[in-house]
Amino acid sequence: VQVEESGGGSVQAGGSLTLSCRISGFPSGRDLSWYGVAWFRKAPGLERKDAEGVAVIASDGSTMFGDFVEGRFAISRDIAKGMVELQMDGLKPEDSSVYYCAASPFLGGLGNPWAYEYWGQGTQVTVSS
Repeated sequence: VQVEESGGGSVQAGGSLTLSCRISGFPSGRDLSWYGVAWFRKAPGLERKDAEGVAVIASDGSTMFGDFVEGRFAISRDIAKGMVELQMDGLKPEDSSVYYCAASPFLGGLGNPWAYEYWGQGTQVTVSS
């Protein structure tokens, strides 16, 4: 299974960005509906286990967000395309970080980054004041 993020960049505070995560290489008979997909963020140098959970869409389609999101972000998926999107509105300078997409079969939490099997390389989000 391969995970690839795109869509990071630089915006002013209050602006919006959409991060995309493409997941491919599913085992035979499986698709995105078998996988929980989460967005985490962490600063360079931190361990993966210390990544902060941003949003997750579980295999059953339920969603969960980190407390700091406060209704500003939305997560969605397109099973046919193997894509998960994170729409981020009302961005704040403290949202600046490297954002990672992670996937694992049947998983759906945000407090357990170490449990996710497949990770992308990360995409930088910078929010200026």
